[in-house]
Amino acid sequence: MSMPPSSPLVFSVRHCEPELIVPAEPTPYELKQLSDIDDQEGLRFQIPFIMFYSDSNPLMVQKDPMKVIKAALAKALVYYYPFAGRLREGRNWKLMVDCTGEGILFVEADADITLEQLGDTIQPPCPYIDEFLRDVPGSNGILGWPLLLIQVYIC
Repeated sequence: MSMPPSSPLVFSVRHCEPELIVPAEPTPYELKQLSDIDDQEGLRFQIPFIMFYSDSNPLMVQKDPMKVIKAALAKALVYYYPFAGRLREGRNWKLMVDCTGEGILFVEADADITLEQLGDTIQPPCPYIDEFLRDVPGSNGILGWPLLLIQVYIC
């Protein structure tokens, strides 16, 4: 593992407007009640996390990675359709997923830095998480909001 840089890296990130990715095919409309374990009041919060991947796959040459990712998410939401729904509160504040097919939030962005330049600084705790993870207005809620917010960056 290399030593952290002596001075913070300076780079900029450009975020596009958030968009909804919906399932690629129609999905069942139903209410799915959460288990008592998943429905604990102490677990009603969001967890931000960040993962970095290299785009060195030769199969991706001449392909727009954002289009590939969006299409893959839309296909995955067909099988994992509750993620495209919204949390609702039922009787006695019991949480349920309203499988509406409304979609998940997706933000496209690019940064003027490479993974190689970031080096080991991306290891937890990543000091640049605030630069990468945009706070999308309206996405902080638990009830009635998209269950996932995925932000993809091209570095």
